[in-house]
Formats: sequence, structure tokens, C-alpha cells
Amino acid sequence: MGCCSSASSAAQSSKREWKPLEDRSCTDIPWLLLFVLFCIGMGFICGFSVATGAAARLVSGYDSYGNICGQKNAKLEAIPYSGMDHTHRKYVFFLDPCNLDLINRKIKSVALCVAACPRQELKTLSDVQKFAETNGSALCSYNLKPSEYTTSSKSSVLCPKLPVPASAPIPFFHRCAPVNISCYAKFAEALITFVSDNSVLHRLISGVMTSKEIILGLCLLSLVLSMILMVIIRYISRVLVWILTILVILGSLGGTGVLWWLYAKQRRSPKETVIPEQLQIAEDNLRALLIYAISATVFTVILFLIMLVMRKRVALTIALFHVAGKVFIHLPLLVFQPFWTFFALVLFWVYWIMTLLFLGTTGSAVQNEQGFVEFRISGPLQYMWWYHVVGLIWISEFILACQQMTVAGAVVTYYFTRDKRNLPFTPILASVNRLIRYHLGTVAKGSFIITLVKIPRMILMYIHSQLKGKENACARCILKSCICCLWCLEKCLNYLNQNAYTATAINSTNFCTSAKDAFVILVENALRVAAINTVGDFMLFLGKVLIVCSTGLAGIMLLNYQQDYTVWVLPLIIVCLFAFLVAHCFLSIYEMVVDVLFLCFAIDTKYNDGSPGREFYMDKVLMEFVENSRKAMKEAGKGGVADARELKPMLKKR
Repeated sequence: MGCCSSASSAAQSSKREWKPLEDRSCTDIPWLLLFVLFCIGMGFICGFSVATGAAARLVSGYDSYGNICGQKNAKLEAIPYSGMDHTHRKYVFFLDPCNLDLINRKIKSVALCVAACPRQELKTLSDVQKFAETNGSALCSYNLKPSEYTTSSKSSVLCPKLPVPASAPIPFFHRCAPVNISCYAKFAEALITFVSDNSVLHRLISGVMTSKEIILGLCLLSLVLSMILMVIIRYISRVLVWILTILVILGSLGGTGVLWWLYAKQRRSPKETVIPEQLQIAEDNLRALLIYAISATVFTVILFLIMLVMRKRVALTIALFHVAGKVFIHLPLLVFQPFWTFFALVLFWVYWIMTLLFLGTTGSAVQNEQGFVEFRISGPLQYMWWYHVVGLIWISEFILACQQMTVAGAVVTYYFTRDKRNLPFTPILASVNRLIRYHLGTVAKGSFIITLVKIPRMILMYIHSQLKGKENACARCILKSCICCLWCLEKCLNYLNQNAYTATAINSTNFCTSAKDAFVILVENALRVAAINTVGDFMLFLGKVLIVCSTGLAGIMLLNYQQDYTVWVLPLIIVCLFAFLVAHCFLSIYEMVVDVLFLCFAIDTKYNDGSPGREFYMDKVLMEFVENSRKAMKEAGKGGVADARELKPMLKKR
């Protein structure tokens, strides 16, 4: 029986006790079959690329004439230097490894199979010749003998660009890659078009490389702080909102004060004692400190005003946070959900990237305009790329939806079990078992709907990036409006999907029925939903801000007093972004639990009123909130209190 079905079923439910978590049955089986067939298609793409020899070309590498390194090759028709025996030449060497084609995502250089990579820099052709004679590894084109390196007039074209950077083979992929970061700095310069002064970018990259130990330590600190905050949430959830509020205010004020203090201190420091090489770095750091200090001041003022406005709308949010803390006490494995989800996503992304690389080297050998060999797919198979991209989005969303369904199932089991001693030994594993046995089709359908919205948005974003600077103002406005509308639709569907999974976990109904039922409940409690999604989510956002501010403050202190004084703008940005990502992964689980608890609470108050035979399932803290709200409704009368009016639709008799 549905928990929030039509009015007739609701009337029948009022005559007897409504019992959730019953009548388990498989949901959305056709969508499960469709998802399985789609995954088989993904497997076919991988198998096809491996079977056509792409795996060997990807792992062993191939030269510009179609020869796979480390093996004997068959002769290709009309291709010179093809069909060579490269049994003893196991590495791919590029004559100009830093010449990058960003549009086609490849190195614009002649590739050769060589016996060894040059481990030291070769500055002249004599060094290249000596390396070939000593190591038996010819770094010039196949038609030029080592003895002719220094005498031939074609050496400037057929030999590598001087100086030849020291390189080392990439593990498992047999490509000679430069070990000096200057090559990668040039790559970054090509990507970051807004940097007009290349020396700035070089200093930024050198700052990252010099501070890499501090960056790793601060990233680990953000992980530890997130774990500590999750533990604190479990035990002090009742006062969590006020603690976070005070800490964030103090942290924001403290961080802002420290930034202004550092700015004033460095501005007063004498510049005569600074050596000329370090003067530009000092000026960059001073400018960065000023920008940080102003931004922190504006952020602190806005934060304080928002918290001042929202301070009274926290009653139900505090109650739900308190119950959520109890959920984590009874279900400690919930804390580790981000790890399992991240691990599953990483495994899938590694598989997807490997298959993508296979596709990049599969197909038939074709001679390009320069006379070199490229492998291209022709016919209908060339559209496998699109299928593979859709698979990336759908399966990634499917994995995330599985996490949402698992969390929803575990929290629903906790909420609707009156005697918590009767909980399953591991509610998380029990929820995973129900997901696999009954609800994979529902998850597949929900994730497919998100995919349908995400793909057009990504296509529009790609079109917008390609037409940047070419389209007129009207077209630019229309494109941005469409992208914004699709983004909003995607966020709304994500929220509705999460609540639909909760309804499915309660009633074992299909996706559409669950989404409709969840939507009805959310509309009936629209004001409460708005309050929780502003106050509750804002409180969790404050937790993220607290972790980012703490990590950033530690980074400022460590990087400022670092012995190797370098530009630390980019290292600090990297650390803060990683800290926010880690905090988001952990606190999003808490946010998910609060949302599930609210839907369970709304459904509980819809079908139960606390009378004999229709007792509440809710925790005592939520019962106290209901009783206080009822008292407020009686005292308010028609004048009403805002909180009482907001709860009225939820307590209405059915």
C-alpha cells in the first residue's frame, strides 16, 4: 500500500494503522533491463577497441609510420618505413615533445621507436650521436644513420629539437616523457590564455612544486577536520547550529584580521633588504594578501547579515539535526559512504578513460597530410564516441543514485523501527541488499532522467565555448539563459529524485509513483521544506566554510613562514578547493540524512496522529516539536504564529 497515494487510499489508511517497509517487490524492471543492455554496449566498445589492436598500440606505443614499438610489424600499403622490426626498440620518443596541439589533444611531433630514453640532457648533435653509439638508441629519423648526425644537412629536420630534454619512460605506457617541468609549464601557458606575462605562470608553478609537501599535509588536515566534524555532529547535534555559528563568526573575523595583519606587516617591511630576484615575488604576495583581505572582509559582513536574518527559523532543523546525530550513532557505517562511492566512481572513471584511450588508437591506418600514419574509425562505428560519453554520464549518475538509495534505505529502516534494538545488525548492508534485489531499476530510471537534462546542458556549454567571441549579444544571452534553466531543472530533479528514492525505500513503489508521492508531500509542506533547505543546508555550508577557513588559515601561516619564499597564491587555492571538496563529500551525507528524516517525519505526521493504533514512529525530540507546535497553534488562533501555520498542513487530519 502506498504511503502517500490518492485521497481514497488515504481515507482507507485512516481506518487502520499504516505500516511502512512492507510488501517488497521489484520496481522498474524494464529500466533495469535497459540499463543492463546499455552496459553490455559499453563492454562491446571496450572489447572492439582491444580486439582491433588498440590495446597494443596504446600500451606499447607506435611511431609516425604505424609501427608498434617492441614487436615485428606488418607492411602497410603505400606507407614508407612501415613493417619494421622494432623488437629491441620498446620506447616511443618524440622529436619535439613540448609541441602540443591542444585542439586535437596530441603532440605535434614525429614519433620514433627507440631502444632507450635519454636520461640526461643532450645539448648538441654530437651528444645525440654519442648517445646513439653508446646506448644503441638512434634518436633521429630511421633514414639517417648515427654517423651522419653531425654531417648531414637534413639533421635539423630529421633529428630532435635541441637541446633534447632529459626524459624517462612512463610506467606501463613506454613513452619517453620529459622530467623537467618547464615543458609542462608551456602546456599550462597554452591553456591559460588570460596570463599575458609568462614569468608569472612559471613562478606560480614553481610555488606549487616547492610547497608540495605543505600542500599534501594541508589536504590531509582537511580530511582529518572533516572526520572530526562528523564525530562532533554525532554527539552535540542539539547545539551544533549555535556552535557552528559562533565558530564561523570567530573564524571569519580571525581569518580577516590575520590577513589584514599580514598585509600591514609585509607592507611595512623594508624592501631594500630583498634581493632583486625575490622583489617581484614579494610584490605578488603583497597584492594577493590585499585581495584576500578585502574578499574576506566582504564575505564576513555578508555572512553575519545572513545569519542575523535566519536566526529564528531553526526549531525543526535543530530537532532533525539531533535525530540525525542519533542515526549516525546507530549507523556508523554511514560515515564511510563517501569512500565507497568515490572508490566506485574512480574505478569506473579509470575504466572509462582506458577505453577512451583505446578508442583513440583504434581503427584503420590512414596517411595524413604530413605523410604520417593516424588511426581512424570510419562508418557507423565512429559514433561509438557519443555512446561512450553518454555512458560516462549515466553510469556516474547511477553510482551516485545508488548511494542516495542506500542511505535512504538505511535511514528509513532506522526511523520506522519503533524498538531500535530490533534494527538489523548492519542496516547499511541490509539497505544495499534491498537495493540490489528490488530497486536497481528505479535507480537506473532516476539517473537516466538526470542524464537527459545534463547532456543538452553540456552540449550548449560546448557550443557557447566554441562560439565565444563570435556570436552576437542576443545569441549569447539565449545560450546562457538555456544553460541556466537546464542547470536549475537538473538541481530540482536531483532533489526530487532523492525524495523519490526515500518513498521507494518506504513503500517499494516504482519511480514515477514514488516521485509523485514525494512531490505531494513536499508541496503540502512547502514552507517547512524551504526553511530546512535554507537553514539546514546553510548550517552544513557553515561547516564546510569552517573546514575551508581552518585549512586556509593553517596554509597561510605555513606558507608565509616557509623557508623557500615563493608565490603561494596557487598552492593556497589548491588546498582550499581540496578542503571544500572533502568537506562537501562528508557533510553531503549528513545533509542527505536530514532530508530523508524530514520526508519520513512528514509522512509519519500525515498518516499518524499519536492516538492508539496510530502511534508516531518518530523520535521523542520530534514528538516534543510536534506537541510544542500544536500548543502554539492553539494559543495563536487565527492570528497565528508562523511556525504553527507552517506545520498545519502536515498535521491536518486525513
